[in-house]
Amino acid sequence: MSGTTKACLRWLKEAPVLPAGVAWGMPWKEGELRRGEELALESGDGSAPPALQSWPAAYWPDGSVKWTAHAAAFPADAAAEYSVRRGSARTMAAAPALSVTETEEHVDVDTGVISFRVPKTGSAIIDGIFRNGVPIGGRAELIAMRETRSELSGSRTYRQERFRSRIARVELEQQGPARAVLKLSGRHRADDGPAGPASTGEWLPFSLRLYAYAGLETIRIVHTFFYDGNPSQDFVKGLGIRFSVPMRGPHYNRHVRFAGDSGFWSEAAKTLHTRRTKGPYLELFERQLRGEWLLEEQVNDGYFLGLLEESASWDSFKLTQHSADSYRMLKRTKSGCSWVKAAEGRRARGVVYAGSRGGGLAATMRDFWRKHPSALEVEGMLGAEAALTAWFWSPDAPAMDMRHYDTETHVESSYEGAEEMRATPYGVANTNELTLWGCASTPTPERLERLAEHNESPPQLACEPEHFHRQGAFGIWSLPDRGTEAKAHLERQLDGIIAFYQREIEQRRWYGFWDYGDFMHSYDPARHVWNYDLGGCAWQNTELVPNMWLWLMFLRSGREDIFRLAEAMTRHTSEVDVYHFGEYAGLGSRHNVVHWGCGCKEARISMAGLHRYYYYLTADERIGDMMEEVKDADYTTVSLDPMRAYFPKDEHPTHARVGPDWAAFSSNWMTRWERFEDAAYRDKLLTGIACIKQASFGLISGPTYGYDPQTGRLTPMGDDNWGRHLAVCMGGPQVWMELAGMLKDPQWNEMMADFGLFYHLPQEEKDDITGGKISASSFGHPVLTLALVAYGASYRQEERTARLAWSFLMEHPFATVDLVNDAQTVSYVRELREIDWMNTNEASQWSLNAIICLELLGDALPERPAIPGSGAIMLKESGR
Repeated sequence: MSGTTKACLRWLKEAPVLPAGVAWGMPWKEGELRRGEELALESGDGSAPPALQSWPAAYWPDGSVKWTAHAAAFPADAAAEYSVRRGSARTMAAAPALSVTETEEHVDVDTGVISFRVPKTGSAIIDGIFRNGVPIGGRAELIAMRETRSELSGSRTYRQERFRSRIARVELEQQGPARAVLKLSGRHRADDGPAGPASTGEWLPFSLRLYAYAGLETIRIVHTFFYDGNPSQDFVKGLGIRFSVPMRGPHYNRHVRFAGDSGFWSEAAKTLHTRRTKGPYLELFERQLRGEWLLEEQVNDGYFLGLLEESASWDSFKLTQHSADSYRMLKRTKSGCSWVKAAEGRRARGVVYAGSRGGGLAATMRDFWRKHPSALEVEGMLGAEAALTAWFWSPDAPAMDMRHYDTETHVESSYEGAEEMRATPYGVANTNELTLWGCASTPTPERLERLAEHNESPPQLACEPEHFHRQGAFGIWSLPDRGTEAKAHLERQLDGIIAFYQREIEQRRWYGFWDYGDFMHSYDPARHVWNYDLGGCAWQNTELVPNMWLWLMFLRSGREDIFRLAEAMTRHTSEVDVYHFGEYAGLGSRHNVVHWGCGCKEARISMAGLHRYYYYLTADERIGDMMEEVKDADYTTVSLDPMRAYFPKDEHPTHARVGPDWAAFSSNWMTRWERFEDAAYRDKLLTGIACIKQASFGLISGPTYGYDPQTGRLTPMGDDNWGRHLAVCMGGPQVWMELAGMLKDPQWNEMMADFGLFYHLPQEEKDDITGGKISASSFGHPVLTLALVAYGASYRQEERTARLAWSFLMEHPFATVDLVNDAQTVSYVRELREIDWMNTNEASQWSLNAIICLELLGDALPERPAIPGSGAIMLKESGR
């Protein structure tokens, strides 16, 4: 390959409105990039690019690099496009150097604009933030509040306790010319001695990352907390991060700012507003509201100074987002006095500032109103040091209720999946993002607007869709092609399904701390609601892999709005729906009224294959942690056999279906192998494939096997022991087709093709192949199966199967209904737009399979879209 080979990058939305640190990922073909080769960043407009920091994120089996990750600090006037090429950088923009110093006690970071210290022990996550040598921040701590409930003699008692972070470990994960990354981990410790679980005085483990970029005034914070309490007793009343901010000068020069729906609430600890504020003092008051520093000689009228001295001083301020549609701003003079309502609105933008002469701190919270009940609070503005708190869960809201919705299961009536009551939140997590800005002065309204814009849509670079496709990133999928009427129609339908769910998120208010990012499973047309209260039909929890659908829709379009949908779903499903420790570590909870409610705890919910898209596109370290957690999820099935309801304990340690169980394991192992070149996990993959090869009919056999996690061996248990659709609708084809590109094993490719061709054969043809050993009744749900069906038709050049695949897709309602314009207006608690047959299972699978069929079987697509009720469809001759 030439040293000038380039990959084009563009901003998902627009270039940064403020200087910004950005990380992104890029795919490489096998053999294209060797480890250790230097990479350089070039700007599309010829300007000098910032310093590039690069590292390998995954490898091909031959040792070449499969994915690289990159980071750089971009200016506010960044170019619209960039490219990465092999070779050394010719020029780089001048920028302050990033300095990191580590000792046994702490880590000091200096971006060239701000500096801060991270202690390795104690409660502080940060101990001192400076700009130009001036302290603008003091200590920062994680805080939590627990509400303990008990019922004795018919009365209910509540007790509240406060906790602060206790650091157990600090790791300097990355240090380079562009950025430094520190990972902190620990638990929250009670303020008043032992009071926590098991009398340790500690609970709620946390993982926290701090990101600092060269030349920037920001610290990006990614905060994860894990629940380890008893849901019947231990209610989280508050959860957040508190930063101290030095206060200097007169009260009228101490400023607080909150972002509202579109404007900003701007006040001081003591405003210049009195009943006598007029003339020149009205002008001064207006300057104060703009955040200007007022000199004492400007406020020199004795009478006015007396009024000002006698006027109220305000110590505390807060903005609480109670729901997706309501927030309130309050302030008070001192503890023990009432809060005064200052403003109300709908959706606050998650920006706060507190500071005085010499500057202060601003904080921006991602998805502030979407992940309610959240809050921003400033206290102590009248003293020497204020406290700025970002509440991920506001203590003004009712405490988190992590209990299950019932005391029994409802398997038959509600499709809850298992008789056992395993509805526990012990081990689930939630991740939130916050950016801290070290400000030299009070931000102007124009600068606050830029902070809000940055918070709502953080700058993100990504390759062009054509480059992802050309490189074969994430296996087999198609680019949009509107060259024929039929293809254009399918693209409209695919976009229409996305538009439908974007509308549903908003009109159904799929928001909230524990819910945001998930979709619901299926619909109840009688009540005009999704099945929010029907056990196995409420929250989706990755059922039929909607994550993969959304990520492929982003890859083929490059649309930022779809990226944000997929990002939110990835954050939710990788944390809330997954057990990070405890009895079910490495597994996830199947769909339910409560995210962790279903008794089915399975590897398919947590598999790395769902989340690696986000990891490789953004280099997100938290997702990297999660994928590492699940690498040995197969061991957990020894104590919780996924087939326990159908196969009693026997000579096998546990059982596994080739899909979704082994398919999920294989996604975990493939990811571990490519990330770390860990041969042990490659060998587990090869062992499983060898066992499937030895089965009577390859992938067509089974699909349930005896399984031994120690050896990775699958032992056949017959050829007709379970429905086959689960093998191919939970992400198996997407994982296996990408894996095929790594293994280059013709027999594995042939087994996938044979399975796809076999699936929809009539019984007599199945009997000819298997001697009557496999019943056609095991092969249902045709629209869920078409990825491997298309693979088989393409691999074997089998036109009959190609036509069949398109008939299933084109005669489905998703191909014939305009989901946006054909929705009916109905009245529920308010007027809604409704598609009464909708379910997310088929929306996800129809879309995924259409995307893959367009790539593999585009030549066999009908000339014209199917007409509702027309029956047979005309097919274009494929020549195959």
